[in-house]
Amino acid sequence: MNNLKLLGLTAGVGSLVLAGTATAAFTGIEIESFDSGYGIGTTYQIYAAVDGGEVDAVYGDADNLLSIEASTSFYQHPYGAHAPPSEALINVFGSLAFDSFVSIGRLNATDDNMLDIGIDWTSFNAGGAITTDNGTWFATPADAQVQAVDGRVLIGQFTVADDADGNAGGVSGIINLQGKDADLTNWNAYGVEFNSVPAPGALALLGLAGVASRRRRK
Repeated sequence: MNNLKLLGLTAGVGSLVLAGTATAAFTGIEIESFDSGYGIGTTYQIYAAVDGGEVDAVYGDADNLLSIEASTSFYQHPYGAHAPPSEALINVFGSLAFDSFVSIGRLNATDDNMLDIGIDWTSFNAGGAITTDNGTWFATPADAQVQAVDGRVLIGQFTVADDADGNAGGVSGIINLQGKDADLTNWNAYGVEFNSVPAPGALALLGLAGVASRRRRK
């Protein structure tokens, strides 16, 4: 872990990213945060930033673990799952828009062709962590959702419950990604760490106390 990057300056709390490897296309992780408004916690949208090209897969393998966890617990709507929710159901159950799920470029199920292999979602669907050393969620290069929009691709949304003192919970993880450059050259990024709550020194450096967060939909 030799590249320290402070990214995501549009996020409510910013993001601290430790990239285990550098690639031509992948430039880091961006995090946006906002209050759901339903009293269920803080919602974080996690993006893989790329300099052109696409993000095809997020994965873990025997040499490169994938783990994503909440400091408290993930909010899971009764009508949600590990994949983006139905837009029709969101129109009926507003809080479903803040469900926790993984993604490749989609905030709802419309035109979503994401697949997953080898991940046991039982813990995550109960509010716990995602962990795998032999699994992935992905979309094929033929699917439009893998293409970067404004230089990034959504890879997950996570709503985290407040702690016992009423403070916002956070999300952190270590992931591996695969994609293509604009010239269709394959790339991998291994051991990419992220944390929605930077260390105190980094938080002071970012100076984000008054930064307004925004929610982007595709």
